[in-house]
Amino acid sequence: MKPVVGQRIAEEPCQECLVGFGPEKIRQDFPALRVTVHGKPLVYLDNAATTQKPQAVLDAVVRYYTQENSNVHRGVHFLSQVATQAYDGARTRVRRFLNAAHDHEIVFTRGTTDGINLVAQSYGRKYLRAGDEVIVTAMEHHSNIVPWQMICDEKRANLKVVPITDAGELRLDEYERMLSDRTRLVAAVHVSNALGTVNPVREMIALAHARGVPVLVDGAQSVSHAPVDVQALDCDFYAFSGHKLFGPTGIGVLYGKAELLEAMPPYQGGGDMISAVTFEKTLYNTLPYKFEAGTPHIAGVVGLAAAIEYVERIGRKQIAAYEADLLAYGTELLSAIPGLRLIGTAKDKAGVLSFVMDGIHAHDIGTILDMEGVAVRAGHHCAMPVMKRFGVPATARASVAFYNTRADMDALAKAIHKAIEVFA
Repeated sequence: MKPVVGQRIAEEPCQECLVGFGPEKIRQDFPALRVTVHGKPLVYLDNAATTQKPQAVLDAVVRYYTQENSNVHRGVHFLSQVATQAYDGARTRVRRFLNAAHDHEIVFTRGTTDGINLVAQSYGRKYLRAGDEVIVTAMEHHSNIVPWQMICDEKRANLKVVPITDAGELRLDEYERMLSDRTRLVAAVHVSNALGTVNPVREMIALAHARGVPVLVDGAQSVSHAPVDVQALDCDFYAFSGHKLFGPTGIGVLYGKAELLEAMPPYQGGGDMISAVTFEKTLYNTLPYKFEAGTPHIAGVVGLAAAIEYVERIGRKQIAAYEADLLAYGTELLSAIPGLRLIGTAKDKAGVLSFVMDGIHAHDIGTILDMEGVAVRAGHHCAMPVMKRFGVPATARASVAFYNTRADMDALAKAIHKAIEVFA
């Protein structure tokens, strides 16, 4: 079955999508994958934290700094024009990547966290009142919890939390029940970083819109796994980070519907976000520059554009199908290991295998796996409420990308058996 654009990542591998897909060739594009760890080849399975960068992205960033380095929107000289063209061209590429309607609906940020904070501090500060409600889910990353707590505390509004099942799936019935005349915004993750759950965001958005409630989607874990179409979703805001999409750190994107962004005040002041300044009054710039104060991360934007071009050249449907196959294989391997329990067994998942083991702390698992050359994440994954929901202090988390292979999954399982031997 093919992935459904804008909603599900993939229910099962799409075999026709895998024809011609060559992960071994792809791996050659990533210099970091040739690193050895403790004398062993690196098996990198920490992609939910950050992805490795292809040579094409590294080359784009180096080329900018060595041949095109200049500030944007500020000069008439040659280098400034070249840099500005690259910067503005990247916005168009992102717009097409998300299938947004207009370039000016794409705001460059420092990352997903920055984008969510922008909406909380701008939209939230303008529209929230005492007694109003913001709805999040029980599987959110801290970056989609804390900003709403902060603005709700300031405005004396209430934060409501949609519960999840033992499988890590959203209680859609409870969500629908929680929507009310007091709901001012829904902020929900597309793909859980701690569980891998793919939320039914299209249905969530439709239910919210039926009550006139806008929806922000945290897309940090989704854009690298499958196509995302913001117009098909009809979401009001969508945020993601470049470094989880094989691009540089410190750069991200906030998509927002133009009519909402137009009505929102800027939440940072400085250069380029203005059209005129006097000591009596400042007139703000047009979209999207109103929300891009100061010198932007130009090299990051250039690198992000290169990353998107690289991903699109491989094919997002092909990536989704390949990763679904890899995830199914890894799930089967880990499920067969005695004493191992997967945390997050939703029907619709993407890229994440979180697990705990009898008698072995997650950090100890991570340490032993590292000695075997296998890089996973161990901890609460900035999702402490998720850990509390499942009654565990932490999990070990293996997360895949399209450059991972079944051999990587085999190495993971072998390293886990090594941990069992150590603690036997």
